[in-house]
Formats: sequence, C-alpha cells, structure tokens
Amino acid sequence: MRRGWLVIPVAVALVAAGCGSGKKNDSAKGGEKSPTIALFLPESKTTRYEAFDRPLFEAKVKALCPACKILYNNADQDAAKQQSQVESAITQGADVLALDAVDAKAVAPQVNHARQRNIPVIAYDRLITGIDYAYYVSFNNVRVGQMQGQALLDAMNARGTTAKGKIIMLNGAPTDPSSGDYKKGAHSVLDGKVQIGREFDTPDWSPDKAQQETEQAITALGRDNVVGVLSANDGMAGGAIAAMKRAGYKTLPPITGQDAEVGAVQRIITGEQYMTIYLNIRQQAEKSAELAVALGRGQHPAAPTKVNNGSADIPAFLLDPTAVTKDKIQSTIIKDGFYTAAKICTGKIAAACASAGIK
Repeated sequence: MRRGWLVIPVAVALVAAGCGSGKKNDSAKGGEKSPTIALFLPESKTTRYEAFDRPLFEAKVKALCPACKILYNNADQDAAKQQSQVESAITQGADVLALDAVDAKAVAPQVNHARQRNIPVIAYDRLITGIDYAYYVSFNNVRVGQMQGQALLDAMNARGTTAKGKIIMLNGAPTDPSSGDYKKGAHSVLDGKVQIGREFDTPDWSPDKAQQETEQAITALGRDNVVGVLSANDGMAGGAIAAMKRAGYKTLPPITGQDAEVGAVQRIITGEQYMTIYLNIRQQAEKSAELAVALGRGQHPAAPTKVNNGSADIPAFLLDPTAVTKDKIQSTIIKDGFYTAAKICTGKIAAACASAGIK
C-alpha cells in the first residue's frame, strides 16, 4: 500500500487560462475545457483509499471543474484487473489518468498505450517504473521509513530493550516501489543498532499475511526475544498485534505503522501500537486533482523536483510525512480534522482518550 494539511494550489492562471488539448471536450463557461479524468486506486483493505483518497480527489476535481467527468476504478489488489480498467478508461475517452498502480511494472504497457493516444498520466502515490509520463505525486517515502525506524529505536531505547532481543520487520508488497523506499529508510536508521531477527516483504500489504509472518517469527525467535516490530503500515501492524496477543504477550513491544487509520490511532491511545505515520492525504489527493484538471486543459504546471523511475526523470511533488505518537494525536490528526475526537474516542476508548487529553 506512507502526512497538518497544507493545500498547494495550482496557480489560478493555470486552471483559468485553459489552452486546448486537441481532444474533444465539452466546454465550461469562459471556454475552459471540461476533460474526462480517470482515477485508479489499488485496493480497499487499506481504509484510506475509499475513505479519503477517492472522495477528496473527486471533490477537488468538481470544485475546479464542475463539468468534468470522473471515471473511478478500484482494482482490489488485482494487477490484471487494473490493466483492464485502464484500457477501458482509454476506450471510454479519458483525457487524463491518475493511476495508483497495483504492480508498478505490470501497468507500463497501459501507460504506453495512453502515451500513444496523447493521454497524460499521473503516478498517484506509487511510482510507476519503466516508462516516461507526466507527473508523480506522493510522499517522501525514504523519509517515512526513517521516521518509523527512529521511532522504533527511540521506544526500545526508552524501555532499555534495544540490546536485549531482536526485531521483526514487516515490509510492504514487493510489487510496490514505495515499499523499497520505506525499507531503505528504515534500514538506514536501524542497521548496526538493532538485531533484525526476521524480515518479510509482505504480499499485497495483507494484514492476514503479516499476522502469519509474525507468528512464524515468534516461533523461530522465541516470544521473549522479540523486542520490537517495524511494520510499514497500520494494517500489517494490526496483524502483528493479533499474532502477539495470540502468542500470549502481556505487554506488547513497540510497533510502528503508517496511514493513521482510525483503528491504529485507537491502538496508539490504548498502548497496543506505538506510532503511525500521518500522511496528508488531502494534500496529495487535491494536488493530483489540480494537476489532472490542468493537464486536461493542456497545461503543464512546473514541479519542484524530479524522481528517476529507472527510465526517465519524472516531474514530482513529494509531500512531507509526520510521525505521530500518543502525545501528538491531538496536535496533528485531531487539529487538522483528519478525524474528530468523537470518531476515535468511542466505547472503551473514551476513558483512554480522556487520560491522553484527546478531546
């Protein structure tokens, strides 16, 4: 499958001056083009995609271009299904593709087909490899891994357990280039400072598979020898926690995460999970929507940096992640309106929220 919210709007002139793309589009007021924009998300097990990415992207497109048409597809973690979805959108006349790839390599032929049809592509969240395209919008993924590694190291140092056992690393899907960046960042902090007992590249970012991997690691290393878990996202952190509870842990070791899922925030409040990476999904979704509308109108806003994907230097917008522990939930996730306290502090969580000053 990763951070307050600062919107970086495309300059007004870029969305107001609209030069034609040469493709057939309905015209909005003032002669602006109203392109058809296709959004492709990879899966729904990670709650952010349907709860945040899709509605935020669609709302921003509609705010900038009320007459724009949006084609939406979720691939359910199936690369072949996503390939078919992209081909279908091209056939339906999509003017711009915003694509969060299930498999960064497998989708290259569809990106090439789009290029042949002069349809610009935005790699959303995950870098697409092997081909050139218009933009890449994501977070500084190496920095994410560094933050996770540092948070885990700090927690173990505080407990005095750093040299008393080994950690488990649950990396993301090998088909997702972001996973390699997270892993690179984490290793840059942890290598030489902790012992890595077991490390896994978890297919599909699956919480169930992460639970199985954690169970295997506990069996191999011994329950008392596991002193930390570097989990690349919150879903897998949940799987690791389930495995540890099943193994009889009375006190869980520190466990990292990413995405600030509501369940993970609740686990942080109750002490089951140590931290998460808060991604400013609003910023990412809205920036991508702005670029999509601009591209559909034949405009090409300047990007602040470029990222090499193995074949080309892709103009890129890399956003900053935020590491969130219990003491930072109020000042980040709640303050920014990502969740309300009422959304988080339900049932048995309410007392722990009050104790943590979350309101």
